[in-house]
Amino acid sequence: MNRTLIRGATVITMDALGDLPCADVLVTDDKITQIAPKIHADGALLIEASGCIMIPGLVNAHMHTWQTALRGLAANWTLLEYFQKMHAGLATVFEPEDLHIATLVGALNQLNCGTTTLVDWCHNNKTPAHNDAAIAALLESGIRAAFFHGTPKPDPKPGEQPFWAVPHPRTELERLLKSYQGRELLNVHAAVLGPHYSTLDVALHDFQMIKALGIVGSLHQGGGVARTPEGWIQLEAAGLLGEQINIVHGHALSDAQLQRFCDLGMSFSVAAENEMTQGHGYPITGRLRRLGKAPSLGVDLESVMGGDLLTQARMALGMQRSLDNFEYRLVHDSIPPTSTVSTREALQWVTVEGARMLGQLHRIGTLAVGKQADLVLIRSDDLNMQPVHDPVNTVVMQTTLANIDSVMVAGRWKKRQGRLLDVVLAPKLAALQASGKKIVSGLGWVVPGF
Repeated sequence: MNRTLIRGATVITMDALGDLPCADVLVTDDKITQIAPKIHADGALLIEASGCIMIPGLVNAHMHTWQTALRGLAANWTLLEYFQKMHAGLATVFEPEDLHIATLVGALNQLNCGTTTLVDWCHNNKTPAHNDAAIAALLESGIRAAFFHGTPKPDPKPGEQPFWAVPHPRTELERLLKSYQGRELLNVHAAVLGPHYSTLDVALHDFQMIKALGIVGSLHQGGGVARTPEGWIQLEAAGLLGEQINIVHGHALSDAQLQRFCDLGMSFSVAAENEMTQGHGYPITGRLRRLGKAPSLGVDLESVMGGDLLTQARMALGMQRSLDNFEYRLVHDSIPPTSTVSTREALQWVTVEGARMLGQLHRIGTLAVGKQADLVLIRSDDLNMQPVHDPVNTVVMQTTLANIDSVMVAGRWKKRQGRLLDVVLAPKLAALQASGKKIVSGLGWVVPGF
């Protein structure tokens, strides 16, 4: 039995205990076993955390980690350019080793930024070897991961069916479930096309598969005209919608559809910064809030922006406040009397709601006795953080990567005192750079300075 006593932090539990100005947290093996103002635990490893704010480990609810070696390359692309240049272009030259190094470095960076659970939405996996390489990287990184098995989206070659007419490869998904499901820090789910990007027959096949296998099914919604506009009606009529379905983005859904999906318990993951950058439309955060629901948040694409999830919380919060403020001014011709969205809600989006999306809120997403010891220590005595008047405000609005001191996953420190543990980064970064250069040059592209 291993015990760690973390002493004297300001603890934001996001749970029934609320916020504790100065408290101790006892971790036994992989679980939180006590949270109290003062804990005596003889023999436990003592970690002094005065000057720190403790929060639950962040949950990145949507990220295409295979694009880590292409960081920044797509920063000026719209969604249409991204479809053509990424999925029909760069993605086609990825080998298993490219997925491995991108996923490994991407996952390590998530740990470095305070993310303890990563939803890896992998849709550039044309062979079983690609899937195994990506999963091996997640396991090597030590992050808690949900591998969402997707499918590539190249332009069809002569004589081939287009990707939108091909059912999800159930046999391969079942192989992955048999091989990996139930690992300590890994779960396998399905990243399907959904009715916006597939034929009705494919959507029905994929949603029936999700229900039969008892896993979460996640899909993109939005980005142009739907291939099967009536698909959602058919899927609901077949009894295939419910808590197991996660919609990413959610654009092009009517108010009536959104209401119905919320009533059915479906979850929604927003990628606010990328949605604004690439032309998806305004994030649906406010539309969900009006229905009494909350989104989870994801980084989405490191080929476009950085991987810091707290930045995504700020972006989503700022955009929704801006929309609400603008709407109020149109009606009342004055500045609103107060903000519509709180920083606590934004922190909930990157903790509680991500856990809920995965069906894991009983295990992660908050700090509570009996839950997994996934937690983050943030240096609140740093130059950019002082003075702390409200710890939640400080976490959401002031914190940067430089303040992420320590990260624990399932009772194991993955980062301490500002440094990742048990990893030598230099050779991995060299391999990532080589992979990125190979991928870009494989299409005859020349990137200045690359």
